[in-house]
Amino acid sequence: MLHIDIITVLPEMLGNFLNCSILKRAQDNNLAEICLHNLRDYSPDSRHRRIDDYPFGGQAGMVIQCEPVDRAITFLRTKRQYDEIIYTSPDGEKFCQPVANQLSMKQNIIILCGHYKGIDYRIREHLITREISIGDYVLTGGELAAAVMADAIVRLIPGVIGDEQSALSDSFQDNLLAPPLYTRPANYRGWQVPEILLSGHEARIREWELQQSIERTQLLRPDLAKETDN
Repeated sequence: MLHIDIITVLPEMLGNFLNCSILKRAQDNNLAEICLHNLRDYSPDSRHRRIDDYPFGGQAGMVIQCEPVDRAITFLRTKRQYDEIIYTSPDGEKFCQPVANQLSMKQNIIILCGHYKGIDYRIREHLITREISIGDYVLTGGELAAAVMADAIVRLIPGVIGDEQSALSDSFQDNLLAPPLYTRPANYRGWQVPEILLSGHEARIREWELQQSIERTQLLRPDLAKETDN
């Protein structure tokens, strides 16, 4: 079972998302466990539960302090050993399908959600094992990034999706976009499903799907096509 601990300033932002649809099914079936931890619970300031302060050097904004994060991670480490302690950072490595595949095979992961101007850099130097970004843009906090990663990772765990081949044929597996998909009726308002998909010839259908994936990737995501060529 994959266990994910998410440390956040805004646990209420994630609660509903992590407890519905496929993520809920995975947890109900004991295939994954996702726990939220409010960083303010680890503040040394028990009265105001403060976890941030002004940055040295006079820059604008607030920075998450070392101690609350250190206390949170230290506590979690008393419960289990972690394969990765991930920080959601706009300057981290780009989150992609191969990264999701790697993380889905881990047992225990911590995701620390960035917030405010960021976190004290010493946390990144001494506690974080991996920094991940979901894109080249800045969010108010790392909660949405943590949700994206949890969803992409958990759905890859065997048994989470009823048809395991469905996850393996998703877009970005093998750096290819998925081929076009169609369902009944075969003819709708004169819009016809390609005849090859109605032929029943499985080998030719798989060949057509692969060719469609290659063509769509070259057209829509030439950057992925180049990676495939290399």
